[in-house]
Amino acid sequence: MAAPIEDYALLSDLHTGPLISRHGSVDWLCFPRFDSPSVFASLLGQEDHGRWLLAPSPAEAVVVDRHYVDSTFVLETKWQTNSGKVLVTDFMPVGGVHPSLVRRVTGLSGTVSMHQEIRIRPQYATVLPWLSRIRDSTDASAQVLLAMSGPDALSLRGTCLPQAEDHRHAGEFTVQQGQNVDFHLTWFHSYQDVPPAIDIDGSLDDTILYWTTWAANCRYDGPYQRAVKRSLLVLRALTHYETGGIVAAPTTSLPEEFGGPRNWDYRYCWLRDASLTLEAMLTHGYESEALKWRNWLLRALAGDPEDLQIMYGVGGERDLTERELLHLPGYQDARPVRIGNAAVFQHQADVVGEVMVVLERLRLAGGKEDHFSWALQRALLGSVDKHFEEKDLGLWEMRGAPQYFTHSRVMMWAAYDSGVRAVRDHGLTGPLGHWERRRDRLAAEIMERGFNPDLNCFTQTYGGEQTDAALLVLPQVGFLAYDDRRMLGTVARLEKELLTSEGLLMRYRTETGVDGLAPGEHPFLACSFWLVEQYARSRRRADAENLMNALVGLCNDLGLLSEEYSMDEKRMAGNFPQAFSHLALIRAAEAMHSQGI
Repeated sequence: MAAPIEDYALLSDLHTGPLISRHGSVDWLCFPRFDSPSVFASLLGQEDHGRWLLAPSPAEAVVVDRHYVDSTFVLETKWQTNSGKVLVTDFMPVGGVHPSLVRRVTGLSGTVSMHQEIRIRPQYATVLPWLSRIRDSTDASAQVLLAMSGPDALSLRGTCLPQAEDHRHAGEFTVQQGQNVDFHLTWFHSYQDVPPAIDIDGSLDDTILYWTTWAANCRYDGPYQRAVKRSLLVLRALTHYETGGIVAAPTTSLPEEFGGPRNWDYRYCWLRDASLTLEAMLTHGYESEALKWRNWLLRALAGDPEDLQIMYGVGGERDLTERELLHLPGYQDARPVRIGNAAVFQHQADVVGEVMVVLERLRLAGGKEDHFSWALQRALLGSVDKHFEEKDLGLWEMRGAPQYFTHSRVMMWAAYDSGVRAVRDHGLTGPLGHWERRRDRLAAEIMERGFNPDLNCFTQTYGGEQTDAALLVLPQVGFLAYDDRRMLGTVARLEKELLTSEGLLMRYRTETGVDGLAPGEHPFLACSFWLVEQYARSRRRADAENLMNALVGLCNDLGLLSEEYSMDEKRMAGNFPQAFSHLALIRAAEAMHSQGI
């Protein structure tokens, strides 16, 4: 059975992101990209669906410390046994020709017996690869374990390679004080020559240097600095180096409700997440990364605006058709396991607003438009015009009937408002009068149909009576002030309807059936961080600080956050680590810092 979600660590080479459990098992790895088929998938099933275990063999062995080398994704795990101590260092070299996962065992004291087991299962564990041993071309005295399957191949090097045992490879070896035993697994195309061995010492030094240099550029010295820096590092780790696309999470189908059907594939690039990431990077000293993300956005959006999607593949791919993997039993029996995401076909009216708002903020920071970027933004506003009267499926990707979601209509307002500012404040060309009229019409409509005076709050949908945590975004985009009486009334209603007894905020009431799914999920962490921001900017200082401390306390020992958290079971839920949660943490910390909290 897979470990609790919070027991996993993320590695990254800016191409893919494996998860390693606290007890030394790589239970999830997709090669060569985040959204490629997995080669280890025991996270969503059992051991025979693929994993790589490396841990002391004595049953009494315990992990006494686990941490990242400061400001990196180099993981160090210290084990204690009755006979001694060992340190396992796991990392992925950044910038290599072929993606590799390196595992080094270092003896710290005494002599420790280690156990290794590797089960390579390509194509989401639908294929048993052909395994063989060959001579290492760079060292005639050494062997390489080679796994072949269709277009994919993997090579495993090491001084103590495991032996074949019933469709797996396993073995024991000992490590003495001061000794290093290294292994590295490398992916390559099966029609290529086996890549040569890498310089592990040099790769480790280079990887540490890359991450620490990147982190040193962070311009944030406010409260929660450690959590903010780790969150920025997570956003970087979930970014594809060449394309600039950021995935929402490196995993698929980790359940929002344990044992339930709310299991989605998040290994794709949402325009919403990319836009918010661009803003976070811009704010904290990473202008070049912000521009790279902008260019990814523009490439992904290029073409007829009528073909706009809410998400794309890492390289901008459009075909993300959803299907179920029936052979995988799911994370702790949460079915179905899905790859692809049917939400790609949804109309979500807020998305253009997210893009337009962040590109306006980029202009305010000195970013220059070119003939392509501004023309595309004008075309996007033209698309909003064409779909002005249409209902949509909202921020939360509802699978029920389309509605007029108040948040979506506000983001349409924000799209037009950003266009108006571009013309009025930056001298760009566009139909200023038309955009102003559309913006003002939406503002009046939202106040008339999206605000319920009897409840003194904005509602999830026009004419409805339910609230929605997405309404906390209204002041974030300037629709009204954080301390506007109508916003304060909305917050009071959110606290009454959606705040759990433990103080976390639900997205909305799933039992209403608005999302077309069976009820049941846990508090969505980004929503609670939005509430921190609202508290901070409306001068509820103690409430902001108390909630922020509680939320930061939900990070795992490595500073990582999932999508949701079950307070009853004291465990993480949903895909992990989740970019949206870390983005909201950064916003909340920035709001508190700006208010002197």
